Order: sequence, then structure tokens, then C-alpha cells
Amino acid sequence: MALTQSVKEELSHLAVRKSSERKAEVSAMLRFAGGLHIISGRIVIEAEVDLASTARRLKSAISEVYGHSAEIIVVSGGGLRRGSRYVIRVVREGEALARQTGLLDNRGRPVRGLPSAVVNGSAADAEAVWRGAFLAHGSLTEPGRSSSLEVTCPGPEAALALVGAARRLGISAKAREVRGVDRVVVRDGDTIAALLTRMGAHDALMAWEERRMRKEVRATANRLANFDDANLRRSAQAAVAAGARVERALEILGDDVPDHLRYAGELRVAHKQASLDELGRLADPPLTKDAIAGRIRRLLAMADKKAIETGIPGTDANVTPDMLDG
Repeated sequence: MALTQSVKEELSHLAVRKSSERKAEVSAMLRFAGGLHIISGRIVIEAEVDLASTARRLKSAISEVYGHSAEIIVVSGGGLRRGSRYVIRVVREGEALARQTGLLDNRGRPVRGLPSAVVNGSAADAEAVWRGAFLAHGSLTEPGRSSSLEVTCPGPEAALALVGAARRLGISAKAREVRGVDRVVVRDGDTIAALLTRMGAHDALMAWEERRMRKEVRATANRLANFDDANLRRSAQAAVAAGARVERALEILGDDVPDHLRYAGELRVAHKQASLDELGRLADPPLTKDAIAGRIRRLLAMADKKAIETGIPGTDANVTPDMLDG
């Protein structure tokens, strides 16, 4: 939640001067965080957010853009909810604000998505819609394989409107229903970074990118370590299997082994888990990897040829399944 909070804190203090952008942001915040209530025959607007700075931003925008007064009510956390919640309530002229922000249409009917003026607005208005929706009900998880930027939506119409706003920004977002709750989700790391930039969360983006880079470096290091371990394990197993074959080759050939091949074979048997490079360095005088490999290969070929001629088991007879396990 620390990342989510840092994004919301930054967005709550972002200066927006253009009237259409402020209207788009307020409409989105009221749609995604709020609702309409009938109290004593009067329409009242309420919106619930999780940060005091977000509540203050919405209250001031309602006053400065639409000229209506709102109050902030603090609801203390309890039960499953940790931390305080902040309810922005507009009682007087709630119906007028609902019509102005598109919560009600011209006939006084509730609008389920976003108002057409916002949906058909500019790219900057689309950014403001996402900013308002994220401030209202957004979350950002840690970068990694399961990283995501999500907005919980009041219904499928609002979710589709948010997906459309993302599309106008050239950003791919998906609407999905999870356990009866509509959400809009962005999972690709580069797309999340682009969306944070478009919303105006530049400082939070830097922190998110730094954590993303750290995780990618760590994951790459782990993959390389595992790769090296697997290679070393396979090399050691191959060396042990080769040592067993060489032992059998020396048995088959007996005294009929050229001295230089016998020397290479005895080195292999004496150092069963050593690599060919290491065997070459152990030789006196030292041999190259190719030279030691060539001698052992000729030794095994001679022994297998003799085994076939005499009808006895070849050099593979000494190799057990354990030596070949990956």
C-alpha cells in the first residue's frame, strides 16, 4: 500500500489549472468514490476516499469549479478497515452538482458511466479521468511478475468508460469482473510507467522504476546463478560418468594401451569430478583441454573396439543411471 499512498499523495497536490481537466477529474472522483443519496427528499452527494489530501483536493475543486460548498467527515477505522476514511458530502445544491458533473442526466436519471462531455474530451481530459479514478479507488502493487495498476469501478459502464479513456491515451487497459466487483487492470510494466506519467505521478514513477530495476537485476542474477549451478552439476556428472568408462577401458585393454593414452586415462580416474580444463592443468607437462579430451576419446574408442571383437561388455558397462541423472 505504500506505493499506492505515495502515488495518491503526489496526485493530490498536482496543480491543474484548465477548467475542463478539473471538471473531468471531479466527475471521475465522484463517480468512482461516491454515490447519490436521497435524504428528506433532497439529493445528497457523498464520496469516500482514503487520504485527507484527496478529500481536501475534491472539496476545493467542488468549491472553485462549481461554486458549491462541501463538508469533510472523518470516519475512524475499525474492524477490517485500517486507518481513517474521509467522506466528502454535498447537501445543499447536491442535485445541481450531480447534473453538472454528469451523475444525473438532463432528465434527472442516474448516469452509470461517465458523462459524454468527459468521454469525448481531449487527451488531457482523459488523463484527468484516470487521475480522478485512481485517487478515488486505485491501487498500485510492487513491480514484479504480478505487478498491476488497478481501479475498482462502481459498475461495468464506468469500467468501460475508463478503458476508453486509456485507449485515447494509447494505453491498453482491461476491464474484468473479479468476485462480483468490476475492475480495470493494467499489468504490463512499461504500460504502468506510461500511465503514471500521463496521470502526473512523476516522483512515484521514479520510485516504482527503481524498485522494478532492482527486482529485474535480482531476478537476472538468480537465473544466472541457477544456470551456472545446473551447468556445473551437469559437468560434474559427465566427468564422473567419463571416469567410470575410462576405468572399464583400462580393464579391457590391460597392457595394450599406449603410454600417453594410459596417462590421460589415469588422470581421469584419479580426478573423477575435475573438468577437462582442470585435468589438462594437472598433467605434467600441462595439456590443453582439447588434447586431454582427444586422448581420452581415443582410449575409449580402442577399448570399445576390443570389447566388440572379444564379445565382452564395453566401456558403458560401468556407467550407472545415477551418473546420468540431470
